[in-house]
Amino acid sequence: MDAYTCIRTKRDTRVYQDRPIPEQSLQRILQAGRMAGSAKNLQLCRFVVLQDTPKKNELATCGQFAQHTPSAPLVVAIVLPQDGREFDAGRCAQNMMLAAWAEGITSCPVTMHDGDCALRVLGIPQGHRVSIVLAFGYPPPSAPGPKGTPRIPLEELVHWGGW
Repeated sequence: MDAYTCIRTKRDTRVYQDRPIPEQSLQRILQAGRMAGSAKNLQLCRFVVLQDTPKKNELATCGQFAQHTPSAPLVVAIVLPQDGREFDAGRCAQNMMLAAWAEGITSCPVTMHDGDCALRVLGIPQGHRVSIVLAFGYPPPSAPGPKGTPRIPLEELVHWGGW
């Protein structure tokens, strides 16, 4: 799939098939995150990969809307130092989600509302925080197509030469 189609059709999905993510796809997803640009090329994002269901269940208790994460065959937490830039983590997350979608793997970003809980569950050292968690999996055959919610028309979003 070309890059534009991948961007245009990617949708967050919270229901997944009970099908593991192949090692080659996992490596491509992680590599896409690693290759994201970062401010001053500091490359501060680190990844915690979860495939163990009990650990995913425990992590799901740290987010208010994370009930779907244990059913995802793959969960990746993007971790930053306390002074790390959220923008860098966002770029990293988007790269990972698009790389996954290019292989037919859906994803959904998840906020960990209880940051201390996430740190404890993942065993993250002091001075770091969980920026975002990503759930990955294959969509069920009955999943809706890439239409999703209609987007705001481009002409309502763009202001030429000033607001």
